[in-house]
Amino acid sequence: MSAVDRTSNDRSAGGRSAARAYRPLLRPGVLVGPAVLRGPRTVHLVKHPVSGAAFEVGPKEHFVIGLLDGTRDADDVVAAYAERFRLRLPEEQWTRLLGLLGARGLLAGAPDPAPPEPPPARTGTFWKGSRRTVADAHATAGHLHRLLSPLLRPWAQLPLVAASLVMIVAVLADPAALLDGLSALLSRPLVLAPFAVLLWFSVCLHELAHGVAARHYGGVVTEIGLRWRFPAMMMYCTVDNYPFLPGRRAKLVVAAAGAHVNLVLLLPVALWWALLDAADPARPVLTGMLFAGIVQALGNLVPLPPLDGYRILSHLLGVTHLAPETRTYLALRRRGREAVAAYPPRARRIHTSYAVASAALVLLAVGGTCAAVVLLLFR
Repeated sequence: MSAVDRTSNDRSAGGRSAARAYRPLLRPGVLVGPAVLRGPRTVHLVKHPVSGAAFEVGPKEHFVIGLLDGTRDADDVVAAYAERFRLRLPEEQWTRLLGLLGARGLLAGAPDPAPPEPPPARTGTFWKGSRRTVADAHATAGHLHRLLSPLLRPWAQLPLVAASLVMIVAVLADPAALLDGLSALLSRPLVLAPFAVLLWFSVCLHELAHGVAARHYGGVVTEIGLRWRFPAMMMYCTVDNYPFLPGRRAKLVVAAAGAHVNLVLLLPVALWWALLDAADPARPVLTGMLFAGIVQALGNLVPLPPLDGYRILSHLLGVTHLAPETRTYLALRRRGREAVAAYPPRARRIHTSYAVASAALVLLAVGGTCAAVVLLLFR
């Protein structure tokens, strides 16, 4: 062997030795999400703390990432990997994962990437678009959270939840009175107009409730603004780092906070309604108002995208991209059982059940709406 060959081999061996002795440390602030089911795969979401770039990794890669605390070299990681999965971690896979993390700036010592450019204050056209209305949405949500923090404790929220449930049962207990009330409300424009404005503000508070709840659990509120689809205009509140909130309970509370606030805003009307005599002429109008408000609140809990109920169901099931992955599963299923062989039994059950349930919900909603319109028109 020539001297040149020996030098090249020595450098290669030295490089491999240095790579195996390297003790990688994950960059501080990197966000790693819990395991969720996406189609046939179990994945974890990993997000850069500065650039906001995110990507998915599998359970094995997630396990290795969790070992990158700056104290373990390649031999330590390989031993822990073998103990956990009863498999040896291939050296090329270890090198490839480190290269991926390094290229994405997720290892300590990587240069800070430029933060993402803030979105423009306004996008879209007169017919469809959005406009940011708060310069620092996170600070605004934080200020609201500080003001409302005494009311966010269980001793205050549990009675409100109980009162809302009692209101829903009491109002919906008489279906015939609901149609009478809705008809009475629609026949009184001077009452209907301010009530419609109240519902619009209820939607605004619904969005802010998501932001306040997210701040309560350490989430980041990135935008508060108005979104319009002519002639409608609604407030929106964007919560960043939502998949990384601590625990399933936090995600469920944030997703349900808007509907909860909508129902709480109806409680004074419900109290007034409950204190009135059944023969009072104002009672049917209040019944119509409560019915419309309850439908607005509970309608957001229907598990169809982009409603809050869709997010709640996804968190309860531990899945992500439920609707598009269900469409993909159904398209593959039409080709035969072999096409969905990669899907575990749990994924098959979830996507099949969601397809059936969502179709039933759509049919029920269309049928119920048509029946209500017919009954109101031909009373």
